[in-house]
Amino acid sequence: MGFDPFWGAARGYSDELLRSAGIEVFAVHDTRDVLFGGHAPEPDDYLLGDLRAAMKAKAAHIGIATDGDADRFGILDEDGTFIAPNYVIALLFDHLVETRGWKNGVAKSVATTNLVNALAEHHSVELHETPVGFKYIGELIKHDKIAIGGEESAGLSIRHHVPEKDGILAGLLCCEMRARRGLSLSEQLRRLFAKVGSFYPLRENFRLTAEVKATFTEKLKQEPVRFGGRKVVSVARTDGLKLLLEDGSWVCYRVSGTEPVVRVYTEARSEGDLRKLSAAAKDWVLH
Repeated sequence: MGFDPFWGAARGYSDELLRSAGIEVFAVHDTRDVLFGGHAPEPDDYLLGDLRAAMKAKAAHIGIATDGDADRFGILDEDGTFIAPNYVIALLFDHLVETRGWKNGVAKSVATTNLVNALAEHHSVELHETPVGFKYIGELIKHDKIAIGGEESAGLSIRHHVPEKDGILAGLLCCEMRARRGLSLSEQLRRLFAKVGSFYPLRENFRLTAEVKATFTEKLKQEPVRFGGRKVVSVARTDGLKLLLEDGSWVCYRVSGTEPVVRVYTEARSEGDLRKLSAAAKDWVLH
């Protein structure tokens, strides 16, 4: 397997732990660089090209990456496909129930995929939906109310571990899951969709003029009965405004308190519907 610590704090941890278990590991960006290669040390899809190329050359089964301070994760499947954090959290939740028998609870932020909700129902596990911010999930871990908790921004932790996100832990758990199940992560995700249905999430940021921000902030106080041609079945204000629609899709708006930006999270049950919902979500911001 391949490992990319992005010149950061995970160097000498994830790879050495795996080698001690007899796993063949290679690493990229495994030297000290206080400038992190000249860009943000973030394990996002567009920055994982070096790891992806090395994996292809060495026919690796999985690639794991961590950000500079090692609290966030990035995961590549054996063919180089980036596995979105939303899906990683859901897959690991399913894996922990299957291998550990942990069914005491699961937590996710309001902006994280409802694939977790569907799995919680499937496994008869209590679901906790929190505001954005890992401190809320950390409290649940401290009181052993959940087996795993995660956020779509690539942070997760599990019971009996620190109540804070841990990218090293996330990567090691993904390696364990890949080895235990003997299937690519993409195949595991297809099987998960076959079990509880498909979910396609998206996060977008829209910059706002002062005028548009003022108008949109007032609009957020409303509770629409229809959105994008679909009936709104519930409204949540756990963090921002989240509208659950009749077909199981949803949209969530969170206005930044520090910059003129609104973060828009959408999720639909098909890729075609996601494109339509994303367009409706943007239109609702600007008009």
